[in-house]
Amino acid sequence: MLQTLQTPGDTRWFVHDRFGMFIHWGLYALPARHEWVKQREEIPDEVYDRYFKRFDPDLYDPNLWAAAAAGAGMKYFVVTTKHHEGFCLWDSRLTDYKATNTPYGRDVLRPMVDAFRARNLRVGFYHSLIDWHHPHFVIDDVHPLRNHPDRAKLNEQRDQRKYAEYLRGQVRELLTEFGRIDVLWCDFSYRSRPGFVGKGRDDWQSETLYQMIRELQPHIILNDRLDLDEGWDIKTPEQFQPRAWVTFNGQPVVWEACQTFSGSWGYHRDESSWKSIDQLVQMLIDTVSKGGNLLLNVGPTGRGEFDERALDRLSGMGEWMKRHSRSIYGCTQAPPEFKAPADCRLTYNPTTHRMYVHVFAWPYIHLHLDGFAGRVESVSYTHLTLP
Repeated sequence: MLQTLQTPGDTRWFVHDRFGMFIHWGLYALPARHEWVKQREEIPDEVYDRYFKRFDPDLYDPNLWAAAAAGAGMKYFVVTTKHHEGFCLWDSRLTDYKATNTPYGRDVLRPMVDAFRARNLRVGFYHSLIDWHHPHFVIDDVHPLRNHPDRAKLNEQRDQRKYAEYLRGQVRELLTEFGRIDVLWCDFSYRSRPGFVGKGRDDWQSETLYQMIRELQPHIILNDRLDLDEGWDIKTPEQFQPRAWVTFNGQPVVWEACQTFSGSWGYHRDESSWKSIDQLVQMLIDTVSKGGNLLLNVGPTGRGEFDERALDRLSGMGEWMKRHSRSIYGCTQAPPEFKAPADCRLTYNPTTHRMYVHVFAWPYIHLHLDGFAGRVESVSYTHLTLP
């Protein structure tokens, strides 16, 4: 088994559990056409705020969400406490732009954390580094107001340092008011380059933010999007499947593929490129066969429900996991001397010495297992046991 770089946070449980739920939920669930709708359509605050005034998820029941995640075999979840639009799911003391000030009038994050913990799922927070609503977030080439005729004049009144202070203040709230947080997913950096104005470590004051995170919760697993060369725990390839174990400077690292059921993270009513249950199960297997985790996203509706298509996929994956989860939990890439047959993936549990051969397409007559000769103690239809 490959030995990964040592991580500052505690990734021991992470590389065992392998499968988690991502949840993208915010005001963008109401227009129901992608979580970047404000940016894509260049919607100004005074227009976008119609969704703030109508946020009232009357069907929201976090216990149902947690049950769906646990039923699918997921072991942790990561929820968007604040996405790029700036809207906060909890009762932050640092802003009025939060769920408690909408018609719903309640904190939606705390009961979610409680519900998932009750199902023994570990807790993760996604927190956007970007904030298109904050008055001191300097307008750049990704901002909804990037083409505003008075962009330069508007930026004269903005101080990115004040926004960085606000960002730290909110992260402090999240890491001090909700108990032990297992994962912090900061998203994302996009450095300036010729012809493009972006943001990176200096704009977020990433070193200061990082030090605070490690002081408050030293065990926490931190992703790689603060634009820092060191200090992160996991690499996070997004919306693609790596061809091999992910490396950094030539060394294998702890990694997590973040993927969607369809082409959108937030609820997108008319998005039609939904993956089948077979595709999703194979994606999970493929990820673990390369030593990685899968964080699979659900975008709840504006009324607080999981889309029936998402529930269908979660249920189907749960049926598979009910019978085959031992080929996922505690498993990783097979030792190099074992070669996967065509249209197959291998996952290996180094504790039990069990090798799992996942057959995506059954071969004609024979399944050729290179490297297995003389190494197999027993065989069953679901696994091979190595001495």
